[in-house]
Amino acid sequence: MRVILLGPQRRPTVDAVIRSLGLDGAIATLTAGWREREADDGELSGLLGGRDTNLGLYRRWLDTQERDPGYAAAERRVQGELAELQDIYLLRLDHALRAVYALQRRSGGDQLHAEAIGAAVASVRELDAAHLRRVNGVRGEFFAELRPHDRPVIAGHRAEVAGILREAAALVIAGGHVGVLADVLHLFNVAAAVSAWALDRTVPLIAWSAGAMALTDRIVLFGDRSPQGPGHAEVYGSGLSVLRDVVLLPHARARMLLDDTPRMAVFAQRFGPGRCVPLEGGTRIEVDDGGWPPGTRVLAGDGRVTAREAA
Repeated sequence: MRVILLGPQRRPTVDAVIRSLGLDGAIATLTAGWREREADDGELSGLLGGRDTNLGLYRRWLDTQERDPGYAAAERRVQGELAELQDIYLLRLDHALRAVYALQRRSGGDQLHAEAIGAAVASVRELDAAHLRRVNGVRGEFFAELRPHDRPVIAGHRAEVAGILREAAALVIAGGHVGVLADVLHLFNVAAAVSAWALDRTVPLIAWSAGAMALTDRIVLFGDRSPQGPGHAEVYGSGLSVLRDVVLLPHARARMLLDDTPRMAVFAQRFGPGRCVPLEGGTRIEVDDGGWPPGTRVLAGDGRVTAREAA
């Protein structure tokens, strides 16, 4: 599948990208991450030359909430369960990462301390992986029990979304709230609708910010510059899994303490061997069938941002 990842669009580049691709036909857009502002897409439409059709997934989610109260009640219950799982995970994560940073501060650079730090980071990795399995398990059980494809309201919306995507020359996914994006992408089965594109490399999937994060198999929330001080990066769940073994980092320079190389080294080692890829303004990365282009900038295991060869 042809995926084009862009940097944040405060200074838009998506229009130039679309022109460079020479696409014919309608362009499907997804702005559900904007929630109540989903339909406020006039600027994006202008950048796309007015050829866009918004999938309206947030509107469809609201319609499902209203017309299928049984599903809505079950979704509220599972969201409560997921919130509790996240709270427990964050409590354990705080203790585990504090141990890593304490060992870093104490380290004299010898083999003993290096092994201790490595073991502590490995414990954090295990905690992250176990949490992701639990979250995905809860979501999988929810969908198996509720069987969205058998519920008329959801099935109707899924069919309409699939129809729009079948006719689209591209899909453009904007940013916003990554949790909302991931939820509606799963609910309306967008992964199945775009699976045929894996065989048709002329149909690109273009995304930025939270929209790019929602394409991965491991969504990581991060933010080192909150008023309360640096927070811990946390595993949230899985997106479409179009991109695997990668953690995408929009606004990395503004949101992460990239000059704190010991801290960044822990981040990269937690999520390795997958790539940790910053997405800054002006970035354009084209990933074709999972292959990353040479020169892609990544957060390396030593905590520094560097160019990486294709693989």
